[in-house]
Amino acid sequence: MRIEILYFPGCPNHEPAVRRVRDVVACEGLAAEVREVNVMDECTGEQLGFLGSPTIRVDGLDIEPGARGAKFAGLACRRYPGGLPSEEMIRTALHEALAMGGQA
Repeated sequence: MRIEILYFPGCPNHEPAVRRVRDVVACEGLAAEVREVNVMDECTGEQLGFLGSPTIRVDGLDIEPGARGAKFAGLACRRYPGGLPSEEMIRTALHEALAMGGQA
């Protein structure tokens, strides 16, 4: 399973989001590659389909199903209900990836 956390430098939610993702992965007992992707400029952000910092994808899919069709949102903070993505949102995305053939 591959998890990408896209962020821009100085994002106050980047590190807390990384910790939360790693904690949920560990609690679920999953083997996952967690990769942090620094989105340095708008050109890179547009190429990556960056939806704001942090954007978290599991096996290429955004953890927020309603955002999967969205396009580049600029170098801005991403707002999740409650600030950071919830543990439940992350857990649901992990289990969805497993059901789609991701490896545990």
